[in-house]
Formats: sequence, structure tokens, C-alpha cells
Amino acid sequence: MLADIDTWVLDLDNTLYPAASALAAQLTHGILSTLAEHYGTDLAGARRLQSELVAKYGTSLRGAMLTGTIDPHDFLGFERRIDYSVIGPDPVLAAALETLPGRRYVYTNGSAYHAEQALGRLGVRDCIDGVFDILAGGLIPKPYAESLDAFLTRFGIDPARAAMFDDLEVNLALPHERGMTTVWVTGGTPYEQLAARRWRAADVPGFLSALPKI
Repeated sequence: MLADIDTWVLDLDNTLYPAASALAAQLTHGILSTLAEHYGTDLAGARRLQSELVAKYGTSLRGAMLTGTIDPHDFLGFERRIDYSVIGPDPVLAAALETLPGRRYVYTNGSAYHAEQALGRLGVRDCIDGVFDILAGGLIPKPYAESLDAFLTRFGIDPARAAMFDDLEVNLALPHERGMTTVWVTGGTPYEQLAARRWRAADVPGFLSALPKI
């Protein structure tokens, strides 16, 4: 199973660490606070606005840029105030990643700064061969084709030999169409095959640890 895979593509937030973590909560609060300040609304209004921006533009950042005048670096400034110590080393995840053959990349709609901080705290930075962030994608996020094409080109990835993990099913649709094996990280069942080259898993380390047994 997955014997033909030599490139492993990993989302970061809510994928390499759980959505229930305090880090995820800080990210959400940071985005909402930034939107509230930029659009002159309260947190409830910012939450409604975020839902609209994500639905229409893919991310809050892209939506804020297209509907307002916010600078992307100013928008991402909240990440510098995040307390990354709320997550710690995950030796099970590190061991699972280290055993994977080939290359391992993080493909995130967040910034490289955020990715580096989180990967460092998880103790898996040395397991990752590269990070492709929202800035590398020209501020065009997953699930848009421009972002995926830029990512594949940057690292010279053959989709037919790549597996991608993400907590958002919408982000996996296009990669699967391009020939990638996809793993939807959504909790619940340890792992389940949904269709050819499509899987659902509770978490990344559990799925990777199960590979020899599947």
C-alpha cells in the first residue's frame, strides 16, 4: 500500500497537530481580531465576515486583500504574538515521518514563520525537506490550481508519486484529480479507504504507523 509514493505532502494546522489544540484556538482568535480591527467590527461580526471570505476567496487573508487594503504582512502580524509553547514535541509523529521513504514537504495556507515555529515545537523540523507557504504561492491559497501548480513546480513533484494529507476535504479534490493519493485527516475512524487513492484517517501518525499493516 502506497509503495509507489516517494513524496509526502503535509498540511500543518489541524493536520500535524489536532484542531482541539490551544495553538489552533490562538490562530482563530488572531485572525478574528485582525479582521475586527481592519473592518471595524466586533468578534461576532468578524466571525461572520471570516466565513464569507473563506467561502468566496479561500482564506481570510486573500479575501481581506481583495475586498480591502490590508497589507499581507500586516495581516499575518498576529502570528508573532502567538504562544507556540502550548504545543510540545510529538515523538510518535516524528518517528512516523522519519520512516517515510523519499521527500516530505509542508504545504500550508499559513506563513513560513508560523510553520517553522510549529514544526520546531513539535520536534519534527528535521523531518521536513521544505515548506511552501501562502507567500510562496503568491498569496493564492489552497484549493486553487495556481497554488497547487506553483507548489508542484517549486519542488518538482510528480503527482502520481505523491500523497497529500489535509484536514479540509476541499483542499484534496484537485490534487486527487491530478493523480495524487489523498488522506483526509478528520478524526474518528483510525483509517478508512474511501476510493482508489483516497483515504480518511483520524490523524497523521496513526495512519503512517498503520501503513505496513494496511
